[in-house]
Amino acid sequence: MAISNSNNRFSSKLTSQCQNCSLSALCLPIALADEDVNRLDQIIERKRPLKKGEILFHQGEEFDSVFAVRTGTLKTYNITNSGEEQITGFYCPSELVGLSGIDENHYPVSAKALETTTVCEIPFAHLEQLSSQIPSLKHQLFRLMSRKICDDQQMMVLLGKKNADEKVASFLLNLSHRFKKRGYSATAFRLSMSRGEIGNYLGLAVETVSRVMTRFQKNGLIDVDGKEISIINLPEMEKLVGSAGECATIEHV
Repeated sequence: MAISNSNNRFSSKLTSQCQNCSLSALCLPIALADEDVNRLDQIIERKRPLKKGEILFHQGEEFDSVFAVRTGTLKTYNITNSGEEQITGFYCPSELVGLSGIDENHYPVSAKALETTTVCEIPFAHLEQLSSQIPSLKHQLFRLMSRKICDDQQMMVLLGKKNADEKVASFLLNLSHRFKKRGYSATAFRLSMSRGEIGNYLGLAVETVSRVMTRFQKNGLIDVDGKEISIINLPEMEKLVGSAGECATIEHV
């Protein structure tokens, strides 16, 4: 994908949006020099906001870019042979989506906005070329890919060994950690995904997710007000997750 002159002119008028972005410490290598940040900024395309329900990319589309979430939330999912939707992940601000398309040169999943969402599009050919010239950027890409492998391994543990209470608690603790890392409250946040989507991801019926949430609330672990969640007893939630609590420390589910 070539960078148009108009995009270059537009970028040159900006004071390094990457450098000034509040998420730069999470997205970019700490050691990236100012001039390298500017070079990275030149290849990034700021997309128009996606409305809730809009698709960022479709399963099977040719892979050409990865995307950094700036605001909002995305879910990734694939359609099974029986035509059912299977959610594979949720992505919050500063997280990179689309990396799974590198291997076979097409996106194996679709990505959809769960709320109004903005992303930065990074054409992979340009990113690959630039990372070969900037070692710290290449290292950051390796870290992101390694993190994704760890996430997949944790997901296998989550679905294979936990009961419903442990699955939902791990999911909430995971979100808590991710919001805290981004400077938001670790104990009060909004769930942009529905109970049905949570259940789909965790391998639970929507009724089961609702019952667990209700039980947690009655036991004084959380307070629920629609999509607003407050974790009242964080230590007890962590105790419930037990030795598998490492799921709460992964970068995204």
